[in-house]
Amino acid sequence: MVTFLPSLPGRLADVPSFARTIGGAESNVACALAAAGHTVKWVSRVGADGFGDHLVDAIAAYGVDTSGVRRDPDRPTGIYFRTATDRATAAHEVAYYRAGSAASAMAPGTLSYDDLWAGRVLHVSGITAALSDDCLALMRELTARVPGRPLLSFDVNHRPGLWRDGSGARVLLDLARGADLVFVGEDEAAEAWGLHGGDAIRAALPEPATLVVKRGSAGATVYERDAGGAGESVRGGADGGVDGGAAGSTVRGADTVTSVPALRVDVVAPVGAGDAFAAGFLSATLRGLPAAARLRHGHLTAAATLTVPGDLGTPPSRADADRLVDLDPAAWGTLRLGPGWTAATEQEVRTP
Repeated sequence: MVTFLPSLPGRLADVPSFARTIGGAESNVACALAAAGHTVKWVSRVGADGFGDHLVDAIAAYGVDTSGVRRDPDRPTGIYFRTATDRATAAHEVAYYRAGSAASAMAPGTLSYDDLWAGRVLHVSGITAALSDDCLALMRELTARVPGRPLLSFDVNHRPGLWRDGSGARVLLDLARGADLVFVGEDEAAEAWGLHGGDAIRAALPEPATLVVKRGSAGATVYERDAGGAGESVRGGADGGVDGGAAGSTVRGADTVTSVPALRVDVVAPVGAGDAFAAGFLSATLRGLPAAARLRHGHLTAAATLTVPGDLGTPPSRADADRLVDLDPAAWGTLRLGPGWTAATEQEVRTP
């Protein structure tokens, strides 16, 4: 969608003007991955209108291949307006104008599998499933376990307001079970499924080989199926420890469970941080990095978006990100990032 950001804090009724930018779960991930140096294709539908032109051009400017985007001559490009406040607060307002949009008309057969299966990873979001019955049918098709499918990455993205009939929680759980890699927030799992804590979420989602549970300011945990795992033991993380500022790995049954604490960040706006985290984790996954490093890359890419007002931040260079990921536990635990940090040189990023 095209996103309109407020020029001032306050109610939508009182905001005098808005700045135009872009937003959308999958396109956010695509742009962040391309900015991190990966080859990325975005597959979607937009209107044959000026907003569609802007969306395609802006996403292509990140280096994303937009040749898989179809233009709909009969339906408009979706847009939305939001306030400057945190999504979790009662003061936050979002006005969506995407009913009958080009994206909501996506359905089985409307997108090319030559595009969808061209990469090593296919990333999708639960938001798309909520847009229409046709979109849900498409998502059910994409999350079906069939031979030859690339690694299927699914971000739950539970938005209760999009599911008018209240079916969202059940539908999203079903879709997640068909994925290979699932991202879900601890808070949204509690709201949608009544599940509290990573172990309870994993018990309800045993099918994906990898489950990433985002725990907000506490950090994130990844559950990975380990065919040789049995019982429970503690392993040192990639940075040598198991608590405090360190990454800790525990073998639980068939899973290796790794947790990494979040960074301290001076937050400008939280919107888009989940998409950025997914992009950072996927980038490190594509590079074959270990679990603790994947989580740290997720935290760093999220911090790049948390410190800007829009849905997309400029991620750190790969060299800078790798340097920060390699910090020892004490340095990682005391690192603090604020606006403009990704433009800093190695000497300017404050690390002990």
